[in-house]
Amino acid sequence: MALLTPTGQRLLTELRDYDPADELAVATRLRRDHPAGLVSAALGQARLRQRAAAKFGQDAERMYFTPDGVEQSTRRVVADHRAARVVALGVRRLADLCCGIGGDTLALARAGVRVLAVDRSPLTCAVLRANAEALGLADRVEVRCAEVDEVPVVPGEFDAVFVDPARRGGRGRVFDPEAYSPPLSWAVELAARMPNAALKIAPGVPHEAVPKDAEAEWISVNGEVKEAVLWFGADVTPGAVRATLLPAGDTITGGGHPAPPAGPVLRYLYEPDGAVVRSHLVAELAEQLGARLVDPTIAYLTADELRPTPFARAYQITDALPFNLKRLKALLREREVGTLTVKKRGSPVEPEELRRRVRPKGPNSATVFLTRVEGAPTMLLGRPADG
Repeated sequence: MALLTPTGQRLLTELRDYDPADELAVATRLRRDHPAGLVSAALGQARLRQRAAAKFGQDAERMYFTPDGVEQSTRRVVADHRAARVVALGVRRLADLCCGIGGDTLALARAGVRVLAVDRSPLTCAVLRANAEALGLADRVEVRCAEVDEVPVVPGEFDAVFVDPARRGGRGRVFDPEAYSPPLSWAVELAARMPNAALKIAPGVPHEAVPKDAEAEWISVNGEVKEAVLWFGADVTPGAVRATLLPAGDTITGGGHPAPPAGPVLRYLYEPDGAVVRSHLVAELAEQLGARLVDPTIAYLTADELRPTPFARAYQITDALPFNLKRLKALLREREVGTLTVKKRGSPVEPEELRRRVRPKGPNSATVFLTRVEGAPTMLLGRPADG
């Protein structure tokens, strides 16, 4: 990689804070003293580093990326959380299969685990080696370019295996776990032979596809669901499900809890975090909050008492009305609402279309929920309970 030469390193340092809007002028200036190919590669890497900062923070300034690597790699806060769980299991040697540019590999190595990182792409492997070297972790990372099913991973040599199968094909995202590369069934068979294992899967995976001897964990970052992981091993409760909220690390567990009752909207509405919804732990959260559903098919909870929780955002409801666009527009005009947040579950109405039609105007703000209450299309008007 030309960027690893002293000249390439100087170019990357010079481009650390460059503005992409000035790329043409910057490229023209740099090409006076450097080969055009090297300048193009440095500019491309500088752009990728700026994009990757949202995932890797300051580490991105020293790391190397491919476009797919930035898009598909695990963000550091998630990788650090997973590495902490792995270390707590007593793992000291792990095989990371389908390692990509090393989001998880680097977090594991940083946590003290020695990692065999395997990927079939020579470019990806070269990028991971450069990243391990740049972050001072090369002594804990062995990179092997191979098909993952050709690498012997056996107990005794490894304490655990982590598999992050490719979930994209020529037509985009792959939703069938058996269409992953490698298939989920292959990864599950490998996990069954190891003392500990973690398999990364799409967060939208059907619960029926989760093996009965696994714990399934859904992870959100700042309220956005990012991934799901299947955990295997002696310290795992078979059939358990978990929702973990990062960066705080709050977690709720359960599985098989009976659905809470549904009824009219009360004083407060709770909007559960997406990880709680995806993990089917809304019933467990309802029990914690003393709340009920607004509809048997909708993941909104309601209660008369406000209880603090990291697992849901609470709103004080001022109006619960049958859906009526004219009535909503009149209410917003009457209350001088100019900043309108639109949320929906179970409604075909698109938020942007609603804003366009009601044309909010004024100094005040409000939140409207478009949903169903006991089966009927409903609009709920309110504001965040924390002000």
